[in-house]
Amino acid sequence: MKLKICGMKYNTAVVAKLRPGYLGFIFYDKSPRNFEGDIPEIPRDTKKVGVFVDEKVEVIVNYIEKHQLDAVQLHGHESPNFCTELKRHYEKHSDEAISIKEKDCRDFSKKPRNDPSIEIIKVFSIRDEFDFSVLKPYEDVVDYFLFDTKGQLPGGNGYTFNWDTLKDYPSTKPYFLSGGIGLSEIDGVLSFLSRQESKYCHAIDVNSKFEIEPGLKNIDELEKFKKVICHVERM
Repeated sequence: MKLKICGMKYNTAVVAKLRPGYLGFIFYDKSPRNFEGDIPEIPRDTKKVGVFVDEKVEVIVNYIEKHQLDAVQLHGHESPNFCTELKRHYEKHSDEAISIKEKDCRDFSKKPRNDPSIEIIKVFSIRDEFDFSVLKPYEDVVDYFLFDTKGQLPGGNGYTFNWDTLKDYPSTKPYFLSGGIGLSEIDGVLSFLSRQESKYCHAIDVNSKFEIEPGLKNIDELEKFKKVICHVERM
């Protein structure tokens, strides 16, 4: 089971030492966790995820290039066509720098840039019920789904949705489980991961429940959570 720590802002380098599967950086100026500046060096086996809300393709591509992002999380009303356009636009854009990419690939100390296999994570918000038919048009154009709690904000609301809803999950697409998960939810998470509906759960996504203030993570609590969750034996 992988762990994604989202809403990185202030103590990224320290959190990165925990070597989570993913670190999420929010590029949305209405968020108190909006990330500005440069991402510090992080372990190569930790993927950098850029989180966007109804942003333009060109803007997202620029952030991918600037921060060498491994994945993009779309947290707004992005359509299947948008996801397709983002993939194609990025691949075309990266072709313009193919000679640089080839040079980087020969330098094993560097992580290759302009990787056309950028991963796309599409977010869907749930409270007590969800119409899973809305996922079907996205099946072939995204790499993962992410299920979060429906609230006033596009993420970071601090409470969980009814995970029993996922008993009706009709897909084999791997997904992230998100929304108000903290230390007090460990027993619930472990129970969920022991059930059939967790079969395609790829990662647990945490954010606000592990914060001292927005964007400043509690390292001790994250370490405790990771030790439990990331050693779960899957079904």
